[in-house]
Amino acid sequence: MPFEVLVGLEVTDDNSYDKYRKEMTPILEQYGGGFKYDFKISETLKSSVDENINRLFVIFFKDEDSMNSFFKHPLYLKIKRAHFENAVKSTTIIS
Repeated sequence: MPFEVLVGLEVTDDNSYDKYRKEMTPILEQYGGGFKYDFKISETLKSSVDENINRLFVIFFKDEDSMNSFFKHPLYLKIKRAHFENAVKSTTIIS
């Protein structure tokens, strides 16, 4: 059964975030995953969190176990440390 997560981010460095996406995507695809929707947003009208959100996307996996394995993959974690952590100020799991 497909597993989807709606995520909001506050991206502060587009170049580093683009590198993160480019490098992690092949690993994501190995786990049957991808991005269903991806938006850059300029205004949030209502939010239940204090963090700013300027990027919104739906990430999907073939199942929840695949998602958990992806996020624990050693190469993914290396890419995340190298690019994501410096590019993203906050992450909000919306749904």
